[in-house]
Amino acid sequence: MKGPLHLFQGYGVELEYMIVDRTTLDVRSLADHLLRSSVGEPQLELQRGDFAWSNELALHVLEMKTAGPSPTLKGLADGFQREISAASQYLAEVGARLLPTAMHPWMDPVRESRLWPHEQGPIYQAYDRIFDCRGHGWTNVQSVHLNLPFAGDIEFGRLHAAIRAVLPLLPALAASSPYVEGRAGEALDARLDYYCRNQKRVPAIAGLVIPERVWTRSGYRRKVLWPMYQEIAPLDPAGVLQEEWLNSRGAIARFERSAIEIRLLDIQETPRADCAILRLVDAVIRALLGEKWVEQEALRQLDEAVLGGVLQDCIRTADQAWVADPGLLRVFGFTGALRAGELWSRLTESLLDGAVEPDVVGPLQMIANRGPLARRILKVCGREPDRSSLRDTYLELADCLERGELFDRG
Repeated sequence: MKGPLHLFQGYGVELEYMIVDRTTLDVRSLADHLLRSSVGEPQLELQRGDFAWSNELALHVLEMKTAGPSPTLKGLADGFQREISAASQYLAEVGARLLPTAMHPWMDPVRESRLWPHEQGPIYQAYDRIFDCRGHGWTNVQSVHLNLPFAGDIEFGRLHAAIRAVLPLLPALAASSPYVEGRAGEALDARLDYYCRNQKRVPAIAGLVIPERVWTRSGYRRKVLWPMYQEIAPLDPAGVLQEEWLNSRGAIARFERSAIEIRLLDIQETPRADCAILRLVDAVIRALLGEKWVEQEALRQLDEAVLGGVLQDCIRTADQAWVADPGLLRVFGFTGALRAGELWSRLTESLLDGAVEPDVVGPLQMIANRGPLARRILKVCGREPDRSSLRDTYLELADCLERGELFDRG
């Protein structure tokens, strides 16, 4: 039997999309329609060669993912685009399509939410009973997850330290959820705004969203997992939710598969953009692990409360958020305060300039020049758009997804 993969020997990528009506763009609860097997029964996962489709909590959300670790991030955008084309053909037969961005712009989750009712239904029912999942942050969220492998405590500790440093800056790069129920929200990354608050009834589940300073498996179990299990136990006497996936920090340790899963990236308008962002995030984490700017100990000194404050600023104003903490700036090789968008632009120039293909450079240049997708959408539609203009813009975004094109307005 093969042992766990070592650092950067594999990548697990998951992309989530909404299923909506092809004309109105209202949500359509059709994930089980797409996930029926050859015998007609809804499946949790359909294997499709190097990729797979799977369910999520909401019946209008479809997850596409690599079927096991991919040895590289290169080429994944083309593979995901083919999966989108296949799903689009199926959905067109029932008057539906896939919609990108991290939140549906006018969905009313109280009225429109339907949870996955098939296999693993008891898990979702337990979440609903404890937290009431008919809300933003539960059934109106679409994200990108990046899974990075490790082998043993030494690699886990080093990887965890590097990921913690990157997490608070991710909304500045990937925010794509500016609207809530038809109006601009208080944050450019409204998905994460809700994500940070939706489990406050059991605070240990998400903590400060930025993970604690823990570098070993035993320490993680003691400081993160066990307190979480103990806190939810009175609400979950059957122990249905007391598994490591209950953890809702921005990056979670998945010891069962020897990987850390990064959860703070909004889905973009096309896999080209998602995979370009992942290539940059991967390059930054590699540089931190290689001690390009500081030694490992400097990463381990970063306080989660300080990082959490930076995260909240980036959730609200994305690329325009000021990054001023000297400790965080130092680990990326900077000495003076700068906006988060400028920080990412400098990192892109330093780590990727001239070293990657145009399909990576193009989306990153778009983000650097015009801001993350949320800012571009907001510039086109305004803060209080009418339904018609909002629908027209999101139809364009759906077309971008089907065609593999960037949203180049705004």
